[in-house]
Amino acid sequence: MKKILISTAMLATLALSGCTTTGDMNNNAGTAIGTANEIGMNVFKSAIDNQCRSQIEKQTAWRVASVAMTDTQQEAVKSNVCGCVSEQAPQQVTLVELGNAAIDSQYRTQLVTKVVAKSLQSCYTSFMK
Repeated sequence: MKKILISTAMLATLALSGCTTTGDMNNNAGTAIGTANEIGMNVFKSAIDNQCRSQIEKQTAWRVASVAMTDTQQEAVKSNVCGCVSEQAPQQVTLVELGNAAIDSQYRTQLVTKVVAKSLQSCYTSFMK
């Protein structure tokens, strides 16, 4: 509970600090926050992609389908499916969840697993048709 409260306070402080500056400083603060957000999202998407690739290999449907594919074809399907999962990830998490994931590695692992589980099957099905 304390971690959630701390991460929420940190996010609120960052958000409000952009409001307290004026003129050119406001633009720089907005750019810094935007850049930090982009870096954080890229790290999150990378974790999603890694988890997706791990999970896809555990699925029975993948094991059956991959027998008839070359290594290049398998990599292409994994890239397409996990790219889809990574693109859906930002719509499935809140800012608070991302803040918690940034400060707690155990929470981050749970969040990544949850997001991958939600979208892996739909992305896999759409690319295997």
